[in-house]
Amino acid sequence: MKGAARTATLVTAALLALLTAVVVGTLRAGDSQSAPGRILVGYAVAWGLFAAAARVVRTVPVRAATPLVLAGAAVLALAGLAAPPRTSTDMYRYAWDGRVQAAGTSPYAHPPAAPQLAPLRDAWLFPTAARPCAGWGLTRTDEGLCTRINRPTVPTVYPPLAEGWYLAVHALSPSDSRHKPLQIGGAVVAFATTLALLTVVRRRGDPRRAPPRAALWAWCPAVPFEAVNNAHIDALGVLFTVLALGTATAGARRGVLLGAATAVKLLPVLTLPGALSGQRAAARVVRVVVPLLVTVALCYLPYVLLSGKAVLGYLPGYLHEEGYAPGDVRRFVLPRLLLPDAAAAVTAGALLAVLALSVWWRGDPARPWRGALLVTGTALLLFSPNYPWYALLVVGLVALDGRVEWLAVPLAGAVLYLGGPTLPGFPLQALTYVLAALAVATGAVLRSDAVRHRLPRHPPTRRRDPGRPAH
Repeated sequence: MKGAARTATLVTAALLALLTAVVVGTLRAGDSQSAPGRILVGYAVAWGLFAAAARVVRTVPVRAATPLVLAGAAVLALAGLAAPPRTSTDMYRYAWDGRVQAAGTSPYAHPPAAPQLAPLRDAWLFPTAARPCAGWGLTRTDEGLCTRINRPTVPTVYPPLAEGWYLAVHALSPSDSRHKPLQIGGAVVAFATTLALLTVVRRRGDPRRAPPRAALWAWCPAVPFEAVNNAHIDALGVLFTVLALGTATAGARRGVLLGAATAVKLLPVLTLPGALSGQRAAARVVRVVVPLLVTVALCYLPYVLLSGKAVLGYLPGYLHEEGYAPGDVRRFVLPRLLLPDAAAAVTAGALLAVLALSVWWRGDPARPWRGALLVTGTALLLFSPNYPWYALLVVGLVALDGRVEWLAVPLAGAVLYLGGPTLPGFPLQALTYVLAALAVATGAVLRSDAVRHRLPRHPPTRRRDPGRPAH
């Protein structure tokens, strides 16, 4: 056994080394405009190595697996720092919002192109020398302003705790440090989430499962690519969500942490039914919901005082732009395969509401992450976003619950986001999310079969003591 355990450890370490090399090589190959095919291939190879490593680490003894998971988490986080952002320009808005707040202005008050903010512009975020303002990540406004910030003519869309993070990173960063501080912040958050997962799974479940479960987050390619290289703020919401669902009881602490997650990115509110699993008493529900609402309100309060009703920023416009406004069903790809367009959005909302109520009423309070994963993953399948970083929350919930089939959801988002420009006219959105839904359904069926096979088909036969007479 010692030899087998040593072999498994060495194989896992080798797979992690290959995975790290692939991540670095993919990031240095170019951006999503100059080398979309190369990046897509790199993602595919990275996901394959991740699957193999996550499988093999289950056979590694706990004493060796825990440091291996932590070392892999650290190395992959560092790998995400190998290049500037490659597939998303969101981080440039983060940096701008931090700079604007440090200057004493609310990020919800003015868009980056507003003349009131002209003194804050520099050659990094506003490369005036760029002619004709062409290239990956560059946008030219109607007034001729060239910038790396996407949607420069509208105010920010991010919730208040995300804005607080941008301000904190800006305040702690050396001048002219550009993209690195936000990427380093993403690496710190990603590693902290790995530590949180190890702690939660060890305390709330079988300690032997803690390292393999944490590896599902720590080694997932979505983490170095999206949480670190692109520095997506979603990772901070994942950390707060893991801490919230990892609390021993559904009380005020869970509500506060889940409120913090929601104030970072609104998506974690989908985990609320899971957080309330099995809590039918009104008093217990109030103990979670009220602290959640109070936390969100307190986070918004300083910005409300600065910006008034403009505190939502571009959020309503963003929802309309992304196809979630009433009457626009571009994103409801799975319902659209079976229903008329006009009914797809309503059906998706109704299905999600029924599922959320079922999880709240009948969910397992000892495993709140299970219901949270079911509702969140189903929401992403139904609403079909093409931004893979939205599914970072699913990756964190998979690490808590262990149902790896749900990793098909972030994988579908990554393929759609990267493959869309390379396969014009191909129904990639429908294909990726149909395959993801089939993977989830297959996993559910296989798990139910496994449960049935573990149950004895006949009552065990009691062996009669030969010294006793038979009756």
